[in-house]
Amino acid sequence: MMASQALAIDAMLPALPTIVGVLHVGNPNHGQWIVTAYVVGMAMGQLFWGMMSDRFGRRPILLTGLGLYALAAISCGLSQSFAALLVWRLVHGLSAASVVVARSVIRDLYSGRQMARVMSLTFIVFLLSPIIAPSIGQLILLTAPWRDIFIVCGVYAAIVWSWTTFRLPETLHPEYRMTLTRSHLAGAVRLILGNRISLGYTLAMTVLLGSLLAYVGMAQQIFGEVFHRPAQMPAMFALCAAAMGLASFLNSSIVERLGMRRISHTALLVFILVALLHLLIAAYGLERLWTFVVLQSITMGCFSLAVSNFGAMAMEPVGRVAGIGAALQGFISTFGGALVAAGIGSLFNGSTVPLAGGALCCGLLSLLAVLLAEQGRLFRTQPGTLERGAAGEMAI
Repeated sequence: MMASQALAIDAMLPALPTIVGVLHVGNPNHGQWIVTAYVVGMAMGQLFWGMMSDRFGRRPILLTGLGLYALAAISCGLSQSFAALLVWRLVHGLSAASVVVARSVIRDLYSGRQMARVMSLTFIVFLLSPIIAPSIGQLILLTAPWRDIFIVCGVYAAIVWSWTTFRLPETLHPEYRMTLTRSHLAGAVRLILGNRISLGYTLAMTVLLGSLLAYVGMAQQIFGEVFHRPAQMPAMFALCAAAMGLASFLNSSIVERLGMRRISHTALLVFILVALLHLLIAAYGLERLWTFVVLQSITMGCFSLAVSNFGAMAMEPVGRVAGIGAALQGFISTFGGALVAAGIGSLFNGSTVPLAGGALCCGLLSLLAVLLAEQGRLFRTQPGTLERGAAGEMAI
């Protein structure tokens, strides 16, 4: 289940130029909308599926979401116009958001070290998926038309649906099912949006995620039009994604010793400095494939170190409404990040300047949000053991 989201985004990246040509899209930059529509749908879906699973149980929500995922993926492959493709990609993202319920299943079934072990397994799959998915898409394109990439996603979802039907029982006990009332939801929203730490770190995640999604949307154009090496896109994309995995592993090893704020604030400052260096290199025409891969890898590693801890700190003050809190924060960061990415992507001009400049702006805005959350002070250690516990859970 965890692999299905990344497969739907990254497997079709090598096919973007082909889709733009076949569907007669006038502006090549609009091909990025295929990624944006999916991410927007995924953002909106998080609000719905998470709350519904607390009310009706995990199994029916997962089965419904996976079934809709398969239908939407196949419909994307059968679309005869760009507008129809975007509509079905939106539905595709809405249904893919149901996969977040898989994490609730793990919480229902396991605790302590057992939960850590299972979460670690799913985390490995989540990291491997964006590394492998572009190569899968490239392999499909060598033997079949671009539509078959979406068909493969649909078949994959159907297999997961079948496995879930026969192997996954309901894991939410009836006595734990939550009644969703207007007053309960309104109170949770006020708590989440009214808390300085929660809102500040959510906004910090949002703009950083926008820079990452902009890279995902522009990757094929950059490797094809800037470096004229489109065939190398899957390998270079995997190399940059691997930096995120290594950074996440590093974070899990050091976060309980150094603390979330020290790690994430340092990573954010390095992110800004590297983005500034990247912008200068690109603006002066010194960009080469190796400089891009090295600097983008460092940027993505810093992103991983910062955002993983930002997410934990955003959840610290809203523990009593954790389910709704995670859904609302996920919606804000994903939907807002998609809008930021669309704005950066529209500026693509045949160079890496828009991407590097966008990353720098996102880093500075994220720093502003962190300063607002922390009342102007960085690296401040919060009293008590809350930070250590949240950091350990997020690191897992």
